[in-house]
Formats: sequence, structure tokens, C-alpha cells
Amino acid sequence: MPTENKVAIITGAGSGVGRASALALLEEGYSVVIAGRREDALQETVELAGDASARVLAVPTNVCDPPSVANLFAKAVKQFGRVDVLFNNAGTGAPAIPLEDLTPEQWQGVIDVNLTGSFLCTQEAFRAMKSQEPMGGRIINNGSISAQTPRPHSAPYTATKHAITGLTKSTSLDGRRYNIACGQIDIGNAATEMTERMADGVPQADGSTAIEPRMNVNDVASAIVYMSGLSLDSNVLTITVMATKMPLVGRG
Repeated sequence: MPTENKVAIITGAGSGVGRASALALLEEGYSVVIAGRREDALQETVELAGDASARVLAVPTNVCDPPSVANLFAKAVKQFGRVDVLFNNAGTGAPAIPLEDLTPEQWQGVIDVNLTGSFLCTQEAFRAMKSQEPMGGRIINNGSISAQTPRPHSAPYTATKHAITGLTKSTSLDGRRYNIACGQIDIGNAATEMTERMADGVPQADGSTAIEPRMNVNDVASAIVYMSGLSLDSNVLTITVMATKMPLVGRG
């Protein structure tokens, strides 16, 4: 299917990786539905789309809330007729404090957004992709480098990202009969607001503090465009896009 006929939904699209990916897919000709909690941030993304803004639908969404997620997909299908790509990108973290000092509420808040939110969006994507013609689509999950290796004081975030790998594999398996492909992108140190603290130094596994290199967020967006553009006969199950000099290989 030509990209100008394809429709993508991106969660967490009001900033960072989500925003960059939305703009990159628009440049390729996709129609894009952007979701996030903050309507003002979503509107900033729409404005950045410029002449392509007519192909953008902004839907304020709480990915933790099933009716809100159902509304997102219903509006996407009503506006554009189908869903070809879902990028489960919305995410959050807990304070970087010792594991024993985390509250149950802090733990649950990360679980709700990162894991349950991705599951709820995946459910709605299955429902849409199974019922459309031609049937099928692609789901991309934001796994993060933390799906592979933790940082100090990151138990809730790391646990959810490891769980995302399980969700990705289960979705890939269960989606086969419906022509739904699912893959995961593990991102390391994209230059966004979330990683600005790395310029001042962040804790390392050996107890030291070090400045970590970052990479252009548009390189992540290019990977999303690549994964989205594959035919449904092919799938990237996992891909790691990281700053070349970040301390991942050999971390710890």
C-alpha cells in the first residue's frame, strides 16, 4: 500500500521521540493521529507539521484509561478510515531513588503508563486491523535500552520495559493470523527533554557519575519510518538505535 494511503497512530506525540516520529511519517506521506495527555503539546506538534497539518489528527488521550484509548482509535478510523501503524511510545518513569524508598503509587504509576497503556492500545489496534480491508497492520513498541540493561535506581521503568519485550513477542505471535506484525525499538540516549540531565552527568553502575553522549532524535524517527514502511511480509522484531559512545556495551 502506498504511504499516502497509510495511517499511523503515535502515543506520546507531544514531544521527543513521538513528535519527531510523527513529523517524519508525515514527510513520507502518512496520515498521522497523535495522542498524548497535554492538548497544548499536541497542538505544537500540529503546528510544526506546517503544510502537512491537514493530515494530522490530535486526540488528547490517557493511555491508562480504556475508554480514552477506545476513543482514540474510533476517531482515527472515523477520520482516516483505517489504522496501518501503531507506535506505542508513551512512557514515564519514577524518581531515581533507592528501590526500597519507592512508594507503591510510584511503582503502579509507571506500570499503568508504560505497560498497561501499551497493552490497551495494542488491543484496540488488533480490533481495528482485524476488521479493515486489506486486513493487517504493524505495531511498534518503544522498549528502550532499559529493556536490555538497567540503570541504577530504575526498577519500575526497567521492569516495564523488560515486560514490553514479552508483549512484543506475544503480539507478534498472536498477530500472525491477522497479518499484524509487531516489533520493538530500543532507544539509547536520544537528545530529548527526557535525557537533558545526561549533559550534567548521571549515575553509573560503578557508583560514579558521568556525562553520557546523546544522539539526534531524528535518527530514531528514521528508524520508525523504516520499520513502518516494510511490507507486512517482513518484520523487524527488535532494533537498537543508540548514541555510538553511550555506556551500554559493557555497562556495569
